[in-house]
Amino acid sequence: MKLHLIPCLASALLLSACAGTAPTTIAVPAAATLDAAMADAERSIAAGEADKAYAILRNAGSRFPAEKAPWVQIAQLKFDRGLYGDAITNALEALQRDPNDRQGSSIVAVAGLRLSTRAVADLSQQNSLGGPLRTEAQQLANLLRSTLGEDVLVPGKARPAPLKKPAAATVKRASTQTTSADPFGALK
Repeated sequence: MKLHLIPCLASALLLSACAGTAPTTIAVPAAATLDAAMADAERSIAAGEADKAYAILRNAGSRFPAEKAPWVQIAQLKFDRGLYGDAITNALEALQRDPNDRQGSSIVAVAGLRLSTRAVADLSQQNSLGGPLRTEAQQLANLLRSTLGEDVLVPGKARPAPLKKPAAATVKRASTQTTSADPFGALK
């Protein structure tokens, strides 16, 4: 009979030990804590401590996983510093939490366009913007013009007069070469 008591006593001791070590937490409203973190991040930004602000905002994002505000703020900071890839990544985090967030969508759109503009300019300088890539870039530029309701995508530049259709033999040669100093001339 004593052998049966030992496992029972061990179980009772384990259960009482677990019940006695429950952590005590103080309930703090999420908005107040999130607001405090956002205010701390703003003070860090004002003091020129961007890395500290990022750390505060990332911590707030992990502590309040349903909140979009830290991710939108990080995205805006990255965008303002020209780190468009990082801005897009963080804006997408915000959009996962709120797909209708206008600031997050705007950051994704404009940062994406700026990255695309850089890539197209680089390709144009390397004379590598030809064939299907050039055609797709022109189609996207036309879509942007119609979406934005603008005739010209690059401000301050006039749209060139439409070119006459060249003969079939020169079309192939022209599509593989870029002769314009303006890398976006064909996109207007």
